[in-house]
Amino acid sequence: LAHGVDLFFQTKPHVNPAVSLAMVILGKLPVKKFPVYVVAQFLGAFAGSCAVFGLYYDALMEYTGGVLAVTGENATANIFASYPAKHLSVLNGFVDQVIATGALILCILAITDRKNIGAPKGMEPLCIGLIIMAIGVSMGLNCGYPINPARDLGPRFFTAVAGWGMEVFRAGDCWWWIPVAGPMVGGAVGAGIYFLFIDLHQPEPQKHEDNNVQDKYDIITMT
Repeated sequence: LAHGVDLFFQTKPHVNPAVSLAMVILGKLPVKKFPVYVVAQFLGAFAGSCAVFGLYYDALMEYTGGVLAVTGENATANIFASYPAKHLSVLNGFVDQVIATGALILCILAITDRKNIGAPKGMEPLCIGLIIMAIGVSMGLNCGYPINPARDLGPRFFTAVAGWGMEVFRAGDCWWWIPVAGPMVGGAVGAGIYFLFIDLHQPEPQKHEDNNVQDKYDIITMT
């Protein structure tokens, strides 16, 4: 799917609609490709849920006794999608997702922007993975840091048809839309902040000089 929907920054596919939206806002992804990316991202998340369910089917049946619950002590729907903690309000949950996703977008842009020194060549995925881990550790208490509409709504649809029922959309005061809308707003906010406070103030790169600097940088990082 990633190959079929083109490449992120010409070389790297991305699997988060919030990231795709940020790239559209910054002019790094054509608008016409945005729906294709989003469809592929949701299908990928749905397929991943199918794989997890099949892999752990026997364990789920033994643990639940065949009763797939969304809430309560034996709830298992939260294996696939996010649900709010008892203390979390809808507004606070929305703000949580805007801030967490905005931070993710800012870090991704800083790492992958060719006008910055960024991460060593080839280390970008590792750095982004560490950023996601840091966001999870520091911001995961409220709702498990979904920060990706595809990885939350896709699996939620799967649980709805796989035995958990429509309660997956009603639980937590109809929580389901927060991990969808919050990250998309956070993606737009992160892209806007990066453009206004960083990208807009960077000098236009001089091709010849930049090539020399990049070559030296590559040599240093390889030694």
